Amino acid sequence: MHPGLSPESLSPMEAKLADMLPDEPGWQYEPKWDGFRALIFRNGDAIEIMSKSGKPLTRYFPEIVDLLRATRATHYILDGELILPMGAILSFDALQARLHPAASRIAKLSRETPAQLMLFDCLRLGEKVVAAEPLVKRRAALERFHSTDGNRALLLSPKSLHHADATAWLVRSGGALDGVVAKRLDGPYRPGERAMLKVKQHRTADCVVGGFRRAKDGRAVGSLLLGLYADGKLNHVGFTSGLSAEQRVELVAKLEPLIGGVGFTGKAPGGPSRWNDGKENAWEKLRPELVVEVHYDQVTGNRFRHGTKLLRWRPDKAPDQCTADQLIHELKPAELGAIG
Repeated sequence: MHPGLSPESLSPMEAKLADMLPDEPGWQYEPKWDGFRALIFRNGDAIEIMSKSGKPLTRYFPEIVDLLRATRATHYILDGELILPMGAILSFDALQARLHPAASRIAKLSRETPAQLMLFDCLRLGEKVVAAEPLVKRRAALERFHSTDGNRALLLSPKSLHHADATAWLVRSGGALDGVVAKRLDGPYRPGERAMLKVKQHRTADCVVGGFRRAKDGRAVGSLLLGLYADGKLNHVGFTSGLSAEQRVELVAKLEPLIGGVGFTGKAPGGPSRWNDGKENAWEKLRPELVVEVHYDQVTGNRFRHGTKLLRWRPDKAPDQCTADQLIHELKPAELGAIG
């Protein structure tokens, strides 16, 4: 293995967030897929799939290993994204379910809901290391790899040199994509560096404030708990905590008169979760009268995957108008062929 390009030492090139895509020559645009980032290593019979954090994913995706073992090329390093079609969407939850300790469970899921590998960069092909080459040459190597008979079961991410195409991906996908990435055509692969640009979707939703958590001292608001109606019930869908110190104190007077309501009538917060770092925190139930507009990035299992950003209060919006059908879910598999 080439020094610095081993599974144990190589980190993927990453992207920094930008407000707009660069609109000038010299850039390549690609869809930003919502899955597990993966570096792929094949060295003869040895195959490794590594996560962005450097943890091995190989045992969790045996169907991808089978596809890689079937390729005609036997020595390569590729960069891509593991995605998983499930029903009408690409499911991040289903990907997470693969990280299971039981081999029998993994084998069952790999047969019932097979994952796919979307490729978008090449660092080595055969004996030639191309990581230091400009993107235009790395992409050519990746396309040669993909065009070989037997390799087409792996997906090749679309790319364009035209700003209008990148903008159209965002518009035509109805917000289903996670965003668009821009890469310099003359740039080498820079492991571990934020050497790309990414523009994410601006997704907003009007949510009911169904409760709140207090700050540790009890004299300020720590976070607002958000809900959306589905089938007549208010379900907890996430939180927003990006509040200034002044706002946190002022909000106490706004929220305390509403304490004592029913709060969430469907799914409610309470137990350890990804939103509270595994700790159970007490929360106050509110009458469902306040509405806020928040900015969110992704939805998984009808909940915001991460914390949201408070944009504004919506006194003009009736709480019962805040329904779950506002949410933009994961990319539909049928849209994969339309983005290109």
